[in-house]
Amino acid sequence: MSESHPTQVLRDEHQWILAVAEALERLLGAPPSAMDFDTVEKCVTFIRLFADACHHGKEEDLLFPVLEEQGMPRDSGPIAVMLHEHRLGREAAAAMRKALPGARDGDEDDRLRLVHAGRSYIDLIRGHIGKEDHVLFNMADQMVSGETRVRLCAAYDETCSHAFEGCTKAQLEALGREIVGHPGR
Repeated sequence: MSESHPTQVLRDEHQWILAVAEALERLLGAPPSAMDFDTVEKCVTFIRLFADACHHGKEEDLLFPVLEEQGMPRDSGPIAVMLHEHRLGREAAAAMRKALPGARDGDEDDRLRLVHAGRSYIDLIRGHIGKEDHVLFNMADQMVSGETRVRLCAAYDETCSHAFEGCTKAQLEALGREIVGHPGR
């Protein structure tokens, strides 16, 4: 891994997540009759598999335990906040996924639930990434060094070699490129 620190991989992934959130925001702003539900569904898939399973999985299963080993508490402070926000993000993604079929079929209540859950996710993830990039990851950069840094980078590589519901990280990044390249209207 060529990154100088394990947080760089996570920061780079944040850029993908923010770009898809921005695309989702444009999609949700379309008039009901013009909403591109297929691309909204791709956004939800990206959020579930890339942002949550792959990215948040690395944070929860790898980075946070290392920070705990270095003395950062799990049940209070930055890790506790991040874990709580990960749960809120999962709830919003689940709500979007649940509302999508009805919204696609013209159910206005489901469309409104989809839009509400999507906007909630977008607001949450923007703030969440800001906290990680500017607070937690800066702390991690100071706390993780030497062999621990190398071990964490190797563990990230191992995680990225897995499939998430049959999709590789490269396929999910390609899905992100497809979403971001979509005009959204």
